[in-house]
Amino acid sequence: MTANPVLSPIPSLRRHPESPTAVVTMVRHVRESFAVVEPHIDQVGQFFYAMLFSIAPATREMFPANMQVQRSRLLRALVHVVQLVDRPDDLVPYLRQLGRDHRKFGVATDHFEAVGMALIAAVKKYAGPHWTDDIERAWAEAYTIIARVMIDAAAADTGPAVWRAEVVDHQRLAWDLARVWVRPERPIPYLPGQYVSVEVPQRPRLWRYLTPANAPREDGVIEFHVRGVEGGWVSRALVAHAAEGDQWRIGPPMGRIAVDRTADSDVLMVAGGTGVAPMRAIVEDLARWGENPAVHLFVGGRTPDDLYDLPLLQDIAAANPWLSVVGVCEEWVPGLEHGTLADVVTGYGAWDDREVLIAGSPPMIRATVSRMLIAGTPLDRIVYDPFTLD
Repeated sequence: MTANPVLSPIPSLRRHPESPTAVVTMVRHVRESFAVVEPHIDQVGQFFYAMLFSIAPATREMFPANMQVQRSRLLRALVHVVQLVDRPDDLVPYLRQLGRDHRKFGVATDHFEAVGMALIAAVKKYAGPHWTDDIERAWAEAYTIIARVMIDAAAADTGPAVWRAEVVDHQRLAWDLARVWVRPERPIPYLPGQYVSVEVPQRPRLWRYLTPANAPREDGVIEFHVRGVEGGWVSRALVAHAAEGDQWRIGPPMGRIAVDRTADSDVLMVAGGTGVAPMRAIVEDLARWGENPAVHLFVGGRTPDDLYDLPLLQDIAAANPWLSVVGVCEEWVPGLEHGTLADVVTGYGAWDDREVLIAGSPPMIRATVSRMLIAGTPLDRIVYDPFTLD
């Protein structure tokens, strides 16, 4: 039976216990119905925002004039949530980070209600005859849980919703690559390996994720590495036009990439392109200590220019015997391993006794994780963050 209402209200955002059987059924309904609409995911995004702005017109001011990038982000986030819907240990931290990060938009509880209604309407429209009352109920219950986690995390965060920062230097390394240094008005309490969202004057209301490439410093200055990607409105503007004196807004730190010095496991780091930034920040931080777990760091790229931070990392390794650094290039270059990161890393074995941290472009992460799983690396030892480049 197809559900009748075009816009169905989501349940009250209150906590309510769920039996294990009910949770399993909810997950199955959400997964199966999402598989039906996923081939139409672009249309789902367009319909969702059109419905959201119709239900809650004030939310339009939270988004940029051009919605192409925003729609893409929504869909990737939705896919990620659906992938984790039966893995609460991974999903809940991700949702808490999203809740804290959304404070920068001025999101209120009634906005969550509108988002839920628009999301269910969009999925329902493209599920067509596959949509039933049971499926609608499952999506409403799942969204209620998601919204509750995000709202609680936002309410519990007593820090600033945004930090203001000034660009103090800009160095263009290549036509599509730059370093940018900013000085926040007050220190940002990020941990080495975490990332932040930034809004820049060249692209108002269009936020992009960047990762600090340095451990926190006393003066608060943060170094970012920016790769201009195809269709990247913000990244290309930053590479070409970021300038001293620009005023940025920076959102709360997020991310799971980190090294626990007190753990027994040694560490494998795999960094592609500007994915070297979180790894360098962690390595810089570890270098302050006398004893650390053994860290094996692979830094890779398509061309030698992609290995712009390799000399600095090699210098750190020369002074710290716990660190080994291997350069990898898809072009043949003397002194570097030849091939993709996925090929070279798995050529050394399964690394099944290491904690594995991976950072880079989404295709690089997907390829490396896939190859490592085939090689025998346990999934629960692999950590990467789901944000995208632009």
